Amino acid sequence: MPGPPCGSLLDYKTAKFSLTRNRRVGLLHRLLQLSALGYLLGWVLLLRKGYQERDTAPRVAVVTKVKGAAVAEAADRRLWDAADLTWPPQGENVLFLVTNFIATVQQVQGTCPESPSVLDGMCTEDADCPMGNPVVHGNGIKTGKCLIFNATHSTCEIYGWCPVENSTLPRKPLLAETENFTLFIKNTVHFTKFNFSKCNTLQTSDPSYFKSCTYDPIFNPSCPVFRVRDMVEAAGENFGDLALLGGSIRVLIEWNCDLDHSATQCQPQYSFSLQDMRYNFRTASYYWGSQQQLYRNLLKLYGIRFDLSVHGQAGKFSIVPTAVSFGTSIAFFGAATMVCDLVLLYLDAKADLYWKEKFEEARPPKGKPKATA
Repeated sequence: MPGPPCGSLLDYKTAKFSLTRNRRVGLLHRLLQLSALGYLLGWVLLLRKGYQERDTAPRVAVVTKVKGAAVAEAADRRLWDAADLTWPPQGENVLFLVTNFIATVQQVQGTCPESPSVLDGMCTEDADCPMGNPVVHGNGIKTGKCLIFNATHSTCEIYGWCPVENSTLPRKPLLAETENFTLFIKNTVHFTKFNFSKCNTLQTSDPSYFKSCTYDPIFNPSCPVFRVRDMVEAAGENFGDLALLGGSIRVLIEWNCDLDHSATQCQPQYSFSLQDMRYNFRTASYYWGSQQQLYRNLLKLYGIRFDLSVHGQAGKFSIVPTAVSFGTSIAFFGAATMVCDLVLLYLDAKADLYWKEKFEEARPPKGKPKATA
């Protein structure tokens, strides 16, 4: 009679080991085992340091300061220093250094002809200048009159700040000496998981050190004072070309700290990359004239925008990630055996023979035979 329908649930299966002299499968087995061992030693332990616990979100603090002076040889000789040439005020993660400018001085609100460089301000008769319409990309509101600007151009009269903005760009940057300005970048990271902090400045009692040193990745890596020209060249650009129309440079500070070694080996790596070839904005200073009339001096500033960003990670030995890494590698060793079994049982020419040798049903004897008289 057949056994009970649920009897197979109570069967017990145990592994049977068979020595198979198949060199191709044996070679495959060793290659898979070596691959698993290489993954463990090379990738997990050496490259990824899988035996370490990691902190990839440190707390970051950045302080910047610019120093230097330059003279602009424009209509009037004027000295510009760090207070004049940096926006916003010192200490931000984004800093703008002026290298060139266009000045429009003593503007006052009133009526004047629009600049011929503004297409929407061109006209041939008053009808081209409807009163109350703003000049698209221009400097004011149309008054309804068409005025002769010069021998070749007529433009709409506008109500705005007059005279209109000067658009003549100097052929060379007026503040080319800013290439010798220095940028002081003080950066501190704190890895909260390990209660470890590090600063990129040299811990020294010499107050003159930071006034005389300049960063060098080989000879002076602990000096966070960078010359502007060196930063531009490290980004792959010529300072003179970038200073004329401005640009944007990303300053990346990377901390990769192995806390299983001395803290002195935890040092930042700096990299510079060009983000944009043009950068400018306008600013104005206002003052009252002798007749209580409001004036302003308009400056269109070109320069280099420095975007500072800090990334970091730290690692330290921990038993939990070590156990996980070794457990994963052991699982790969087991997978190597499983792959070879599949090859033998399904792909090999002698698969039927291996099936018979690998799987065997062991049945216990039903009972002793009765003795005969």
